[in-house]
Amino acid sequence: MKVLVDTNVLFSALLFPGSKPAKALLYVADNCDMVLCDRNITEIREILKRKAPKYLPDVEVLLAEMSYELIPAVDHAEKLIRDAKDQPILNAAIVSDVDIILTGDNDFLSLELDHPKCMTAAQFLEYEGIV
Repeated sequence: MKVLVDTNVLFSALLFPGSKPAKALLYVADNCDMVLCDRNITEIREILKRKAPKYLPDVEVLLAEMSYELIPAVDHAEKLIRDAKDQPILNAAIVSDVDIILTGDNDFLSLELDHPKCMTAAQFLEYEGIV
């Protein structure tokens, strides 16, 4: 199963190691084919610089140590999601045939897509039988 991990899940997992996003990230890293979009990596670095700069070294270690497929953001005109910044990430997930987008972003979560499915960390853990 291919799982794209969104920026907000990475952020929450870094700042709150005992959280559901952290648990979901570890599960994905150990049991799934993890996918990161280049746009998510840029976003996590920018957000950490602004909001939690002391975690910047931690994200670099995390990105260096985890095994994942890096996919490029895909720009095209069709608009499927409210936030224009999220569209290239959604496009990349679709083009790369991702099964699940692991996210806390309501713009993704409100989409009614069969593939990829968009889930919160809690929904994903329940879906995988990890509660």
